[in-house]
Amino acid sequence: MDHRNRVSSPTLTRPHRATGTDEREDHVAEGTDDRALPATEELALARRALDSGELTHAAEHVAAALARAPTLPEVHEALARLAAASGDGGLGLFPLQHHTFVGAVVARAHLLAAAGHPAEGLDLLVAATAHAPGADWAGVPWVTSSELAERLGPEQAARVLMQVCAAVADPVPPANRAALSPYLTLARNAITVHPEHALLLGTASALARRVDEIPLAVRWASRGVRATPSKMGEVWLGYALRSAGRTREALAALRRAVGHDPDDLTVYADIAATLADHGRLEEALGWIERALARNPSFDCAVHTAHRLRFQRDGAVRHLVALADFIRDHPDDSHEHGDLAECCRGRPWLGQLTPPTPTTGAAAIHGHPDTGHVEELEPPADRPTPPPPSAEAARRLRELAHPAWPHPPAAYDAAVGLATLDLPDLLGLLTHPPETPQNALGRVLSGQDPALWLRCVQVWTCLGLLHHRTDEPWADSTRRRVLVELAREVAEVSEAALFALVTAAWVDPSVRPDVAALVTGRLAAVAEAARHQPVPNAASLAHLALATPDLDPETIALAQALAGVTAGQRRGALRALLRRLLPPWRSRPRGTP
Repeated sequence: MDHRNRVSSPTLTRPHRATGTDEREDHVAEGTDDRALPATEELALARRALDSGELTHAAEHVAAALARAPTLPEVHEALARLAAASGDGGLGLFPLQHHTFVGAVVARAHLLAAAGHPAEGLDLLVAATAHAPGADWAGVPWVTSSELAERLGPEQAARVLMQVCAAVADPVPPANRAALSPYLTLARNAITVHPEHALLLGTASALARRVDEIPLAVRWASRGVRATPSKMGEVWLGYALRSAGRTREALAALRRAVGHDPDDLTVYADIAATLADHGRLEEALGWIERALARNPSFDCAVHTAHRLRFQRDGAVRHLVALADFIRDHPDDSHEHGDLAECCRGRPWLGQLTPPTPTTGAAAIHGHPDTGHVEELEPPADRPTPPPPSAEAARRLRELAHPAWPHPPAAYDAAVGLATLDLPDLLGLLTHPPETPQNALGRVLSGQDPALWLRCVQVWTCLGLLHHRTDEPWADSTRRRVLVELAREVAEVSEAALFALVTAAWVDPSVRPDVAALVTGRLAAVAEAARHQPVPNAASLAHLALATPDLDPETIALAQALAGVTAGQRRGALRALLRRLLPPWRSRPRGTP
């Protein structure tokens, strides 16, 4: 992700439905909500309003039609007619405000281009692209014409391409690449006019690489470096070569970039990431240590360092340190995915473990290490909670999932349960809602219904972490209830312990308390395992390995217990999650 080239743009709103002269309805899609009127109907309403001289209402319908069909010739004909009927070329009908409808922004962009200000129009089209990357906002003749490239000049063209790169994912998902082809055509046209402009060639290469035009990206970046050697030129070339699988050449280019500017620590992080991706971990750590020696708090270097250290030895302390850094530095230069990358697919760090064979649908108490499984009520000092409210069940269904990016993200997501009272939360555990009527529910119902119960338990316990957060931890209701669940309700024990472990991730002050609780629980399980099999021993061991500030002896014990886990069940869960989660792909860390 390019954090160097950001432009301000209006805050765009979702498409609206123009239902008449004074009624509009919010939509939730990127210009394609099925509740919206078709573009042809919006056009008919726009023409009727134009004939009546109601230009403001006509503009609303034209904007709505643009949101639905941004390249339809009839929509642009209506926009031209509207511009001709107004006194200022139509610009006054589409003002930029703090929150502006995306169709109105696109209409203004086209009017600016018609008025001789194509650069300003392109800025607005790029803002629309950032808002809805899959819509073909720029697929119009004035953007793809060779004349535009001549009028813009190389610096302005390069600036537009930088904006596009900053606005889209890296790499762009295949479904959204066609919508960016007009910008790539603009790049081709500009390079035809200015074939030796290094900045233009570099930014064009960055865009080509994002849309998987890798040979073109290498060719343009190479030409840019030959024209004017520079740090950024080498970075663009290094990225293009890396995408082409030419790792040795990519590293050489990135090292040359460091030679141009030894103080740009982002490039050090990129070199380290590239080396690590190709199994050269010690070299990678050497580069990242060089970066940290120059600036110990530089965000890209810190994120990469903790990720690589975890990759080297698997110690969770590196991830906890990274989570602490993220919490203490909320204003990083750009978004990083290192913590989520490390936690993805790992038991309790990024997903729950599958239920053990002893797990049933009813609450049980006693300890799993005793082998005693008995259907009973909650602890004796607490009456059976009533069923949860419909609202509590609805929130839980919307939230519960077998995977999460990392423990702090799971904690943040569970804030959706924060306003539920304690009886509702306990009711969710005692009377779990039915599986949701969505893709997740269908997969779980068809493959592993017990996993949904596990999801309910985990997310409800995470919700308990948000209960009465004004109470000091040691004597808080949330701690008391979670500890009781962990000790006395065996079926919910792991979910409650995970919530406690998550509390330790987000609040360093509770780490000694949580570490002591987990240590005691693991010791009891290990003792029981000496005499008979304990089905959930491996899951508890993985939970311990996810706990901050555990002592070395307990970590060693957890590692030994985790070694007996049932790989077949883990494999089945991984296969299930692959059906539910999009594949993660790495991306460059901070440079274009």
